[in-house]
Amino acid sequence: MDYKILVLAMCCFIGLNAQNTYDSIVVDAVTNQPVEDVVVYQKNAGPLATTNAQGKFVFDHPAERLEVVFFSYDYQVLETTIASGTLPATIRLQPLSETLTEIEITARKKKIFQLERLKDVEGTAIYAGKKTEVVLLENSTANLATNNARQIFNQVAGLNIYQNDDAGLQLNIGGRGLDPNRTANFNTRQNGYDISADVLGYPESYYAPPAESLESVQIIRGAASLQYGTQFGGLVNFVTKKPNPSKAFELITRNTLGSNGLYTNFTSLSGTSNRFSYYTFFNYKRGDGFRPNSGFESQNYFGHLGYKISEKTHLSAELTYLHYLAQQAGGLNDRQFSDDPFQSNRARNWFEVDWLLYNVRLDHQFSERTNFSLNLFGLDAARNALGFRTNRVDQVDAGEERDLIKGDFNNFGAEAKLLGDYQVAGKKAIFLLGSKFYKADNTSQQGPGSDGSDANFDFQYDQYPNYPNQNSFIYPNLNLAFFGENIFYLSDKWSLTPGFRLEFIKTESDGFRRLVRFDAAGNVILNERIDENLVNERSFVLLGLGSSYKPNSKLELYTNVSQNYRSVTYTDISTVNPAFVIDPDIADERGFTADLGARGTIDKSISYDASVFGLFYNDRIGFRPFVDDGGRVKSQRTNVGDAFIYGLESLVELDLNQLIFQKDQLITTIFFNTSLVGSEYLRSEESGIEGNRVEFIPEVNFKTGVKLGYKNFLASLQYSYLSDQFTDATNANEGNLSGVIGAIPAYDVLDFSGSYKFKNLKLEAGVNNLLDNIYFTRRATGYPGPGIIPSPNRNFYLTLEVKI
Repeated sequence: MDYKILVLAMCCFIGLNAQNTYDSIVVDAVTNQPVEDVVVYQKNAGPLATTNAQGKFVFDHPAERLEVVFFSYDYQVLETTIASGTLPATIRLQPLSETLTEIEITARKKKIFQLERLKDVEGTAIYAGKKTEVVLLENSTANLATNNARQIFNQVAGLNIYQNDDAGLQLNIGGRGLDPNRTANFNTRQNGYDISADVLGYPESYYAPPAESLESVQIIRGAASLQYGTQFGGLVNFVTKKPNPSKAFELITRNTLGSNGLYTNFTSLSGTSNRFSYYTFFNYKRGDGFRPNSGFESQNYFGHLGYKISEKTHLSAELTYLHYLAQQAGGLNDRQFSDDPFQSNRARNWFEVDWLLYNVRLDHQFSERTNFSLNLFGLDAARNALGFRTNRVDQVDAGEERDLIKGDFNNFGAEAKLLGDYQVAGKKAIFLLGSKFYKADNTSQQGPGSDGSDANFDFQYDQYPNYPNQNSFIYPNLNLAFFGENIFYLSDKWSLTPGFRLEFIKTESDGFRRLVRFDAAGNVILNERIDENLVNERSFVLLGLGSSYKPNSKLELYTNVSQNYRSVTYTDISTVNPAFVIDPDIADERGFTADLGARGTIDKSISYDASVFGLFYNDRIGFRPFVDDGGRVKSQRTNVGDAFIYGLESLVELDLNQLIFQKDQLITTIFFNTSLVGSEYLRSEESGIEGNRVEFIPEVNFKTGVKLGYKNFLASLQYSYLSDQFTDATNANEGNLSGVIGAIPAYDVLDFSGSYKFKNLKLEAGVNNLLDNIYFTRRATGYPGPGIIPSPNRNFYLTLEVKI
């Protein structure tokens, strides 16, 4: 424990030692209003500070003379030389000409300073030494109306994405051997607060904000666990657009028509008046789906209100509501997929989501060097799944009672962070301390549904008292966490960032399940209620260490290592599923993640990020063959063994116009996103597992694309290829009767998108799966299956945007 105490002491140690202090305020030269998010750079070195909401900035530097650059997307770049004590009290920036075309603005963002990665410090968060990726949605030509994740995340290395609907109702991303199902292995957040069903007991995300509402998506890999949780995947944070700071009223409406009866509308209102600001949107989607029995309809509302209490204090509140109803076409086995990949023999399966999120955030600046944030958040949500499910997915639905699973999720929490900087031996240091309280009271019920074909989510216990799949549980969960990180700048080029996370987790399961058995003639011979009451408490410390070395402004070397943890979820232990059985001794998973990489730019025309990683995964949960009491072979969900996952992830983007053509108002970029991953089970108590590949890992994951633009026209072409992958630890190639187990063959997809802007109008169009390839990315263990879930065939979309 000595090394743990040492790291904790390093994170909390604070010392004082003076340097030259530079502080000022940046304002608009025309309106004289403060300008936020102006980055102050030391020329030929790196960022020094960023202005806050009041336009203020402060930094310390030992040099007596500095050449600095003030940069903002909306203002002309200002370069100046300052000396100790001579910095002007006010820095005035000239606005850019409003006649710039969209291409010129996009080119400006791409060519001046590469800002696609998070800075060492953002708000009250530390990212130094971590592998971070920021998806800038306004620079994307993706199909935003349907949340096409394959296009949106095209430059995020190594992501494995489930593609099984043509509306983007759910986001399913994984990576490095983590199951993509509902992004359950990442901590998913919206504007910094949790949005999943239950962070500990059921971390699946049934809600993902519409891409049309987003400013960016921040992805921080496994080392993010220290600030955001314990999970192996890291963090996915959806950052919504900000209120327009220069208008009291702005209206944007987007209408999209697409294949298979697709229609979507996205309408947002935004503005700022004195101390008050707001941003709100409504998103509607409907469609028939690309398979029979797969229609859907959804409504999504979001509201953000902000109020500047003072120059140092800002208060905001957010409310999100989502409701959607979707018919589920069901899964297929391998033979069915080969015969007709778009068939459906399930006409009575339905899925409904009702999601209400709320958040209140307080940001306060105690001083120029100390910031504080407090997030109060909560969730009131429900998920209902209804349908005919059987282990044989080719079995014809006889029209009898359906299986109904209802889940209610109620949780709330608070997360506080304090960030400040100080001096250690004449060098700048930055500390972060935080704590989190999280309480969840969730329920899950499973039992007989109606024998009709409509979306009736009421139980029918009176009519079917001997229905075999019956259970009812409540899941009270409590989580207390205290965490900290500290950036130690050992020199102007080298920093170390140790950190810790102290966790207390208490999970409970209280309820019953029924054991119902029949004789050969179908008569009930047993209907027994089995009560269960489980309490599991654990406390532990996770440690991490990151390092960053920046020999110059164009190159950064980074490395980090962080411990990870995943608790057993209640679906791991209680839900009855005909496709598999659950090991009663299933246990939590532990491990750690390490990254080593280099990133930067070459002559402003090449951007790159290349890294190697290792992930040690102990007691990994997966599937293995199991023989039940009746002698039937089934799949069992259990701790399969210890695994090691390793690989290379790289992204290279070239600005060909800067490199070759050098033409005004021209954009020509090309990117290469490559992930090469190996994996092996190192230990397993099950025979035939050691030495096998780990599930959900394509050994080759490659994406490339080219973007062309002239004046207000933009177009992109993207190609994606993933090699084959397995879905169970035995590395079975052939699918079973349920279609749950078996290989996912290699596949490739080509996408095209384009846009044209004229004044306040913008037209977007595209074709996804341009070559009309037949493929699938998912073998679902439950809804929307079980079985193979085909991916969409060729489909088109057309969007008209009006901005007022």
